[in-house]
Amino acid sequence: MQDEDTPEDHAHLRPSKSERKRASQSLQDLGVALIGLPDPLLDELPLPDNLREAVLAARRITSHGALLRQHQYIGKLMRKADSEAIREAIDRHEAERRAEALRFHRVEQWRDRLIDEEERALAELLETCPTADAAELRRLATEARAEAAEQRTPRAARLLFQRLRDLLAG
Repeated sequence: MQDEDTPEDHAHLRPSKSERKRASQSLQDLGVALIGLPDPLLDELPLPDNLREAVLAARRITSHGALLRQHQYIGKLMRKADSEAIREAIDRHEAERRAEALRFHRVEQWRDRLIDEEERALAELLETCPTADAAELRRLATEARAEAAEQRTPRAARLLFQRLRDLLAG
């Protein structure tokens, strides 16, 4: 008896229709994420010209239906692009954005602590950053407290934030 390969024998080697749809949707989602990227990052990505043009065109489209069609077109173009390199660049950008947000929140927390609990917070900050100008930070925190009490523009609080951002950046 002869072993004949039938199409059913190789069917298990091909992805199912659902798997192909998921992969296609994943590529489309990745392509749609390109639309929201800032121009400098978009310029750095290894995108084929037609994909770059489709992404830029999608940014100008205001009609909901036309935008959905453009998303599908971008997904189709993504099948020929180096999706892994694009995904890595977007992931790197998102990680940097999250890290920046964490730094911002950390500075905000220090500023609020210096305003609310001046001496104790200042002592802890000086342990962390011994090069900090304690007198200037104390003065800015006091002025910020007074501005808040008098409901004035928070000029000193902004200056305190800037000093802390510069201090904690290093």
